Amino acid sequence: MSGLTGNGYQVALARTGEEAFFLVHSTQPDLVVLDLTLPQRGGLEILAQIRTMHLPPRVLILTSHNSVDDRVAGLNAGADDYLGKPFSFPELLARIASLLRRLPAPQRSDSLEIADVSIDTKARLVSRSGVPIELTPREYDLLLYLLEHRNQAVSREMLAKDVWRETSRFTPIDNVIDVQMTRLRRKIDDPFPVKLLHTLRGIGFILREPEQ
Repeated sequence: MSGLTGNGYQVALARTGEEAFFLVHSTQPDLVVLDLTLPQRGGLEILAQIRTMHLPPRVLILTSHNSVDDRVAGLNAGADDYLGKPFSFPELLARIASLLRRLPAPQRSDSLEIADVSIDTKARLVSRSGVPIELTPREYDLLLYLLEHRNQAVSREMLAKDVWRETSRFTPIDNVIDVQMTRLRRKIDDPFPVKLLHTLRGIGFILREPEQ
């Protein structure tokens, strides 16, 4: 794990199958490095759930189960690549980079909406219920990121990397993120009866459609 973070990747570690599926479902990472022998839920079961629910990550199986039949079973189950143990770390990095290069380029719409919040991405204008909301550049970038990940859990680590462009967490900026999130909530939520921005204790934040 430290080797991956040292190469610029943001990594979340799951020690059980239940935790792995929760992380994949809540954070929707670009890539999952999946061990087949996780406790509680096996790796192939996790893989099947990822594919059945049409979740987006690429999946690299990394396991000691390395026979031809094992590799065929993993690839047929929906894995994008398969690396057996023991392995060389440079090869793991190369395979991860190759899978990430295959991700489609994100397409950004000129207008994004959730409930009664609307963002004009060309003019960088924000409104809620037709009322213009003035945001600082950082608040705008933060809201845009949350809106692009609507109804998904967003961790502080994701925000640090993708909004603040912090590639190292040796100097944590969690307090800075929390302050900016509080300011954003005051502007887009506090004046309105329906709340959209929620804190997920121990996880991060979510911009969520109101319950019907």
